[in-house]
Amino acid sequence: MRWIKGLILAVILLVVLLVGILFAVNNQQTIGLNLIWIELPPVSLSVWLLASLASGVIVGMLAMLGVYARLKARLARAQRHSKQQQKELDRLRTQELKELT
Repeated sequence: MRWIKGLILAVILLVVLLVGILFAVNNQQTIGLNLIWIELPPVSLSVWLLASLASGVIVGMLAMLGVYARLKARLARAQRHSKQQQKELDRLRTQELKELT
């Protein structure tokens, strides 16, 4: 089962790589980018689009970092609470057995 998952992942990765290569080959026009204050040098359109995709992914990951940290802290609190509840349950079970004997 594991090898099937690896094979499917490899096929998907190969398809994405092929699409990326085709994208880069078909978008060779050079475009200079004007960012109001900065004039960036002319580079192929595919480079600008891939750079914008990469920067969007990085900004998205940074935006989710706070949510991730909050959820991680909440999980740690829940695990501590669960451990305390389990200890209490074990203590009550042993206490009940002692009272019966």
